[in-house]
Amino acid sequence: MTNNTGRFHSLSRRIVIIFCMFTLALSLVFSSIAFILMYTLEDSFIEKTIVQEAEYLNQVYQSTGQWPSTRQGNMQLYFSKESFPEDIRQTSIAEPRRKEFYGHNNRHYHLHTLTEQPNTFLVAEVSADLLVRPIRGEIIKFLLMSTLIVTISACLIAWLMGRRTTRPLKQLAQLVNGVAPENIPEKFAHHYPNNEIGILATTLERTLKNMSNALEREKCFTRDTSHELRTPLAIIKNAVEVYMCKATLNNQDKQVLNRINEACQQMEQTVSTLLILAREENTQATQEATKLMPMVEASVINNHYILANKPVEVEIDNSCNITITCQAGMLKVLINNLISNAFQYTEHGKVSILFMDNQIIVKDTGPGIEAEISNKITEPAIKGSQSTGFGFGLSIVKRLCDHQGWQLVVTSDQGTTVSVTLS
Repeated sequence: MTNNTGRFHSLSRRIVIIFCMFTLALSLVFSSIAFILMYTLEDSFIEKTIVQEAEYLNQVYQSTGQWPSTRQGNMQLYFSKESFPEDIRQTSIAEPRRKEFYGHNNRHYHLHTLTEQPNTFLVAEVSADLLVRPIRGEIIKFLLMSTLIVTISACLIAWLMGRRTTRPLKQLAQLVNGVAPENIPEKFAHHYPNNEIGILATTLERTLKNMSNALEREKCFTRDTSHELRTPLAIIKNAVEVYMCKATLNNQDKQVLNRINEACQQMEQTVSTLLILAREENTQATQEATKLMPMVEASVINNHYILANKPVEVEIDNSCNITITCQAGMLKVLINNLISNAFQYTEHGKVSILFMDNQIIVKDTGPGIEAEISNKITEPAIKGSQSTGFGFGLSIVKRLCDHQGWQLVVTSDQGTTVSVTLS
């Protein structure tokens, strides 16, 4: 089944986007490194030339005691920063550690301090020797174009790889998406490669096969139950009707037979309702106008034995004297479970049944729901420590409500209140 809770995200598209973003980031990083490296290499060559000139000047000075003229026309010795060229003088004084300066008219200076001689500086105007800086705009354009070309190429490769990689996944998704139980494919895993996709296909094949077998078992169970339970119930009903026609029966015998007949009818209705739930049939066509009061009264009478020797008052509000449109069998099973639960857990006090704002409400003054099971009270086989049943009552009620589109609410404070909102 397709997940409709959010927008669909294609796996191949995500691979392409991630791959392209990674390539773009990597290209930008390498372009930046290349640009910085070109600047660094250019400065290194210039600095090496200046250092060589400074060593020459220092050697001559050490030998003769006088400073010679520089061999390079773009280099000049200075013996104080106040004598520097005007366009770098103030900057060199303000920033004594700086070695590179930008002058007027695109002039570029490198400063080298002769450590052996204090206040002796070699200043080189190297604008004619610069190779990278004059064309840095063209270099940046070239690097950006290269980055764009590499990124587009990477996106194309990623698109082709993504399609090829996710093709088996798409085929597998189309195979199992929305497949009907009767159309579940038997064998398909061998069509997929022997990798993680193949493992997934094998697992899905095994799971779908188990689901198909389970559905088949449920169909057989539903069919067999329908036959095996309805037949003996019909025999019991017929036998009771025959005995009730005899004139020799006393009142006590008639009461016993009436009780058996009512139990057969209730069991027959319950079996039919549970079989409908098992088959998940659409019951909208079988809805009919149903009087609520007689159904509630019959359920109270049928379950009165649970209140034997209990000081419990049963109150059926006059609001139940209405007619509602519903599937009568399912409503009868629902009311019977709600009332029997209330009777079972109430040791003294009162059980109230009323109808308000399109809600069937059953209240009791029992001990309430234990805190450790309050969040899962409608799950199968969940029951309180004082329960003598099997814990399926509210679970059946929940399934009935889900099947009919009704809303079930269970609250517990002083006693328990169960309300079912009919659609």
